[in-house]
Amino acid sequence: MRCPRCSSIQDKVRESRQNPSGTTIRRRRECLSCGYRYTSYEKIEEKPLRVIKRDGRREPFDPDKIEQGLQKSLEKRVISQDVIEQILSEVEDEAAMKAGSKREISSREIGELILSKLFAVDPIAYVRFASVYRMFDDVDQFIAEIEKLSSEKSPNRDPE
Repeated sequence: MRCPRCSSIQDKVRESRQNPSGTTIRRRRECLSCGYRYTSYEKIEEKPLRVIKRDGRREPFDPDKIEQGLQKSLEKRVISQDVIEQILSEVEDEAAMKAGSKREISSREIGELILSKLFAVDPIAYVRFASVYRMFDDVDQFIAEIEKLSSEKSPNRDPE
């Protein structure tokens, strides 16, 4: 692997670690020429996952789009970047599993995966994401989603 600082190809691997789902290996490397340490990732190259959009178009799966949506919905919320990366990784893994051998998944399924992850992490981010994903166009839709969120968060409320 070429060093990003000095371009030498002489390096050694200091540490290797798999992600929890076993789909990627993270390697910490050290350049033998300049001593710079950097990270590389290794994963199996597969037939690319394709997303079927609402209008029927097909486009390559792009985790950056999901991350941008997550960042916007979690803006000004106290959620660490590690949690965002974990959600992103889980959505990517689950989308690939749902797509199966046909390697295609609908944008609706991806949106629902993201919503299920956000629901568990932050209710405000959930409503923000849902408003864009489900294309809310009036306040009543927000109210309905918030009521749904309230009833699902505490289905066995104590009447006291």
